[in-house]
Amino acid sequence: MDETIKNNEITTDYDTDGAYSEGENARYVSEFAESIKEFGGMNLPESKSGIRVIPIIGEIEGHVIEMQKKVTKYEHIIPILTQIEEDDDVEGVLLMLNTLGGDVEAGLAIAELVRSISKPSVSLVLGGGHSIGVPLAVCTDYSFIVPTATMTLHPIRTTGLVIGVWQSFEYFKKMQERIISFIVACSDIERPRLMDLMLNTTEMVNDVGSILIGQQAVDIGLINEVGGLNVALKKLKELIEEKKQNS
Repeated sequence: MDETIKNNEITTDYDTDGAYSEGENARYVSEFAESIKEFGGMNLPESKSGIRVIPIIGEIEGHVIEMQKKVTKYEHIIPILTQIEEDDDVEGVLLMLNTLGGDVEAGLAIAELVRSISKPSVSLVLGGGHSIGVPLAVCTDYSFIVPTATMTLHPIRTTGLVIGVWQSFEYFKKMQERIISFIVACSDIERPRLMDLMLNTTEMVNDVGSILIGQQAVDIGLINEVGGLNVALKKLKELIEEKKQNS
C-alpha cells in the first residue's frame, strides 16, 4: 500500500485486491489529522529498528488546561508508555526533551513511569530541560544533552492563592523532597550540591536557582554525557543489544 499527501488530502494506492470503504478511509484521515494536531506528526508505533521516540515539548500540562501554549499532555504519554511496555516489538525508548517544565504531579508521573519500564531508555535534552523537566531528563537509563541546551534548577513554585499557614509550608517541603529524592536517585549528583544549586541567589534576577548549559550539567553529575541524536541513538542500540545478550 502506498500513501501520499496531495493538496492536503490523503490518497491511498493498493497493490493488493483490498481497499478501504469510504467510512474507513474517512476514519483514517481523521486519525491522521488528529495525530498531527496532538503530537506534531504521525503517531507511529515504533521505527523499523524497534525504537520508540517520545517527545516532551513545551509545558507539561497538568489538571488545569491553559490555552495558547504548546504542551505535552500526560494523559497522552502515560498510555503510550503502557503500550510500549506491553509491545514486544518495541525494544527501546528515546525521550527527547525541549520543555519549560510545568505541573509537578504530571511531570513526576511521566518520569516515574519511564523509570519503571523494562525496555532500555535514553533521554536527549534539546533546547531546554527546565524545572520539572530535570526529573524527566534523568529518569532514563542514560542521558544526553546537546552543547547549547540549558537546564534550570530551582525550588518548586506555585501561582494563585496560597494559605499562609505552616501546613502549606510543610506541603511544599514534601513536594520539594519528592523531586530532590528522584533526581538524586536517578543521577550522579550529590544531594548537597543539588540543594546549593536550587537555592542559589546570585544567578537569576527574579528567581532563586541555577542555569546549567550543556557540559555544566554533565560536570555536576546531573546528565551522563554531552551529545546529539546520533550518539543518543547509538547508546540506545547498545543498551538494547546488552539486554538481548543478558536475557
